[in-house]
Amino acid sequence: MRKHLFYLIFGLIPFFGIAQNFEYQVLFEGIGDNREFSTSNKAMSQSILGSRGAFEIGLEIDGHRIRGGLSHLLEFGSDLDYQKPKLTLYYQFSDTNKDFLFGAFPRWGRIDFPLAMLTDTLLYYRPNIEGMFGEVRWDWGHQNGFVDWVSRQTDVKRENFVVGFSGEVFHKNLFLQNYLLMFHDAGPGIDLPDDHVKDYLGYALQAGVRTTEDSPVNGLIKAGVLGSSFRERSVTDGFVHATSLFAEAQGRYKNYGIKSVLHSGEGHRFKDGDRFYRQKNYWRTDVIWYFINHEKVKGRFNLSFHVINWDDLDQSQQLSIIYLFGK
Repeated sequence: MRKHLFYLIFGLIPFFGIAQNFEYQVLFEGIGDNREFSTSNKAMSQSILGSRGAFEIGLEIDGHRIRGGLSHLLEFGSDLDYQKPKLTLYYQFSDTNKDFLFGAFPRWGRIDFPLAMLTDTLLYYRPNIEGMFGEVRWDWGHQNGFVDWVSRQTDVKRENFVVGFSGEVFHKNLFLQNYLLMFHDAGPGIDLPDDHVKDYLGYALQAGVRTTEDSPVNGLIKAGVLGSSFRERSVTDGFVHATSLFAEAQGRYKNYGIKSVLHSGEGHRFKDGDRFYRQKNYWRTDVIWYFINHEKVKGRFNLSFHVINWDDLDQSQQLSIIYLFGK
């Protein structure tokens, strides 16, 4: 019986090869992130140095994909097993107007929220979304949404999940961008003293204008409002709300760029947002050098300046090399 089953499977392999396309993707990421926040003490100073390797293999037929693989971060100076490998395993359907993914799939290239709402360290330590993602595209814009199941409840582990929506509508060089985020932080199965369910809600709405396609400088300017609501059940008197001015300008000329983001108003509480946005006023400016611009290899260096409440000046540096290839 086993022999007959082996011959049957072996005989069907060529037919699977004809009907489906084999795909693969390999990623190398070099990370150098040095954050010297000694002046203000409003965010954690740390140096993150390491390299990430990731691969995916899978099959595709008529826009339907199944992919699996691994992603692993090696932080320099730590043991190989200090960070556990992350399993990548998902189904995807894609066509010209929509995308749908279900499973554990890469965050990079899909989830693009302001750092005020989702900090960039999530790309290092939680590179995969574990849940689902969908996007619909039109000639005049797009909208997408995702659910990320961060932690499954046990007797000792908390239950966490994130729901987010983002998108853009545009007319010629004018555009309107929207972001909406919710983080639900519930306790473990065994109740802890003075522990309560927390809810984090936030949104951003910005209107702006981009440069034309034939402009030698590629850039944009946008402004709007950033809002947040936080509730700790049985502790706060309902939700605590905050709003602020939220503006951004960026430009790139050849291999050099600049990006400046301003938040001014009330401080915000996002579960996984950049801590500087908990202050009333925060202005960040990045001077960027794109030192590698190969089709499959991208390298950039950021020198970032952080002005906090118009009193303190901190700085940080980020180096990133991404090598991505596949078919």
